[in-house]
Amino acid sequence: DDGRLEISANLDIIAGEKTRTLMETLSTPKPQPDGSPDPRTPEQICAAAFETIVELAAQGLADTTFSAKPTNGLLWTWSADNPALGGDLQNMGPITEATARMLSCDTTITKIILNTDGVPLDVGRQERLFTPGQRKALLVRDRGCIKCGAHAGRCQGHHVHHWSEGGPTDLDNGCLLCSSCHDDVHHHGW
Repeated sequence: DDGRLEISANLDIIAGEKTRTLMETLSTPKPQPDGSPDPRTPEQICAAAFETIVELAAQGLADTTFSAKPTNGLLWTWSADNPALGGDLQNMGPITEATARMLSCDTTITKIILNTDGVPLDVGRQERLFTPGQRKALLVRDRGCIKCGAHAGRCQGHHVHHWSEGGPTDLDNGCLLCSSCHDDVHHHGW
């Protein structure tokens, strides 16, 4: 009634990581041109950050073709003392190995090994991704999620035989899956 929208969200760990990373990046107070502090309240700063995210998403939706870029990038930290325990996302905490494998299909992941003091010992390579040409070929071939039919703009490239297990990054080993089906396949199989 007052022309405003109040939003509350209950997000899974991956969507939470993306959202927190974007919000923290975009919600830094900005001093005025004369150097005085940002006059906005923390709530107003967060609202402006969220509006920026919505505007960027709307710009992306204007191009209805399948994106040639990976959908996201994440930092994944591991303890050198006990790597068997798995790793943590920068903002949202622990993820399972299945979630990490699912993300590496269509995400740039940088695995960082930390010592007991939290100091990086090794910054690993980014996981292999489908090229822009391969991603477009998947769009033409699959037309959308091969499980549920979701629009291709909502889909990610998926390695049928996972890359970390020797699966090639090629069209014969790739398909389009929406994020929900992608998560389901990685955690529960086909």
